[in-house]
Amino acid sequence: MSITPPLEPNEGIVEPSENVENAIELKEVEGLSQGRIVLRRFLRHRGAMISAIVLTAVVLLVTTSIGWGPIPGWWKWGYRDISPIINAGGAPTMGFHDGSFSFGEHPFGQDNIGHDGFALVMRGTQQSLTVMFVIGLLSTVIGVLVGSLAGFFRGRLDDLLMRFTDMIITIPVIMIGAILGVLVGGANPWSLAIALSLVSWTNMARLVRGQFLTLREREFVDAARVAGASNGRIMFKHILPNAVGVIIVNATLLMASAILLETALSYLGFGINSPEVSLGQLINEYQTAFATRPWLFWWPGLFIVTIALCVNFIGDGLRDAFDPRQRRIPTARALAKADSRRAKADAKALASA
Repeated sequence: MSITPPLEPNEGIVEPSENVENAIELKEVEGLSQGRIVLRRFLRHRGAMISAIVLTAVVLLVTTSIGWGPIPGWWKWGYRDISPIINAGGAPTMGFHDGSFSFGEHPFGQDNIGHDGFALVMRGTQQSLTVMFVIGLLSTVIGVLVGSLAGFFRGRLDDLLMRFTDMIITIPVIMIGAILGVLVGGANPWSLAIALSLVSWTNMARLVRGQFLTLREREFVDAARVAGASNGRIMFKHILPNAVGVIIVNATLLMASAILLETALSYLGFGINSPEVSLGQLINEYQTAFATRPWLFWWPGLFIVTIALCVNFIGDGLRDAFDPRQRRIPTARALAKADSRRAKADAKALASA
């Protein structure tokens, strides 16, 4: 006679709320593809959606206001134009005048020379966004390539690539960035972004390596090998699509870190310098005027914080969307609908019996 061991407390017991939550989740995603499921979860993340709307509005504003490349601008002043100072000390003209709100000629104020503050902030945001997107893209490509090679082939190649990665991680990024910024920065944001990309890929490489180490042992990889698929096809056709969630999420977080890194370097004087403009460079240039003309300091700082927070919230939303373990707490209305459906199903089962 076999003796069944006693159950531990709560062992084998499933909470009713968990059953209801699973039923709601399965019912909502029934018949949908993986991409539609991820999109549905992302669209329901309020913080991510609000951040996406705000970030899109910022990009549209800085693109169309003073123009960017072939896109013409609607703002009357350029970031290099000099005009007579209107208010005392170059104070902003935006505010309430005669009982009504108006932007005026210089809504963000003017510096002591007569440059328009709004045009300077727009140009600085353009350059900072350029650096952010270039670093995010190139660092992701380098990190995915290094991590995939190390995780798939393992052995000596893995040891070599990971020791090289560890060596870069041990050196402070701000120090490497400062050296590279002095060498290739100056007035060229593209060269600065490419240089910073060479030291910003390490975390992405380690994460991708971990994903490849896990996925390479799955059955679908063995099936691809039996079918005669090459190593390159297995890596980029079979394994990489299954790691795309981790890659996309960390790419967004990498971009948030990139804009803060560029801002810090430009503030210290090692990033983008005059005659070009960036948000960090504006803060560095006008830091002495913080007590007397704080508007020159506020607006660049506000745009930096806004962009960094938006990108971080979007990354959180993507993480929740791609991670199947992230469960959305059902609302009272959803629970009531689930109870109603279950009651109808029970009644129908009893009627048919």
